[in-house]
Amino acid sequence: MDTTDKVIALTLDACGGVNGNGYDAELIYYLRTENIPATLFVNSRWIDANYWTFWALNRIPLFELENHGTHHRPLSINGREAWGIKGTANVGEMVDEVLHNHRKIESITGRAPKFFRSGTAFYDEVGVKVANDIGEEVVNFNVLGDAGATFSKEQVRDALLNAGPGAIVLLHMNKPDSETFEGIRMAVPELKKRGYRFVKLEDYPLR
Repeated sequence: MDTTDKVIALTLDACGGVNGNGYDAELIYYLRTENIPATLFVNSRWIDANYWTFWALNRIPLFELENHGTHHRPLSINGREAWGIKGTANVGEMVDEVLHNHRKIESITGRAPKFFRSGTAFYDEVGVKVANDIGEEVVNFNVLGDAGATFSKEQVRDALLNAGPGAIVLLHMNKPDSETFEGIRMAVPELKKRGYRFVKLEDYPLR
């Protein structure tokens, strides 16, 4: 985020698909009880598998719900892979990847998504333009918070404690068996002691 304020944006991906449709209710409950805002990037397949959970999350003012794509694919003009996932292969597939989930989120929430993060957070220049033309700002991250929900709780804690002013932290809310929640819970009191507060992406302009 384009600021020197001591603020951190927790961004939680819900990726969907095989082994990706879980819901870390304990993590979300913790954020609510601690009054910690977060930006939730939600994939179309996850919405389909968790419709009423998605609907309920939309009614919690602490959270903003944003677009994590239709099929969780890297946004590429030529099918380029990222993290073993094949990307979109042309402009038409790019549009489908962004627009279908954009419309799904808007139809359920009554609010059009402002931000887009592709599956794997990979984009080429054409992909960024496509997302922008649809009306969404592309978001990446600068702190790898849980490495696809594979980090230990100590690694998650350390990643968060190394975040600086304006950091965008990439985490996951679709892996309840991971240690993401525990790592966040370990880091939050120390970050607050250091004078940090948590914000949604919509609260600050992006660089």
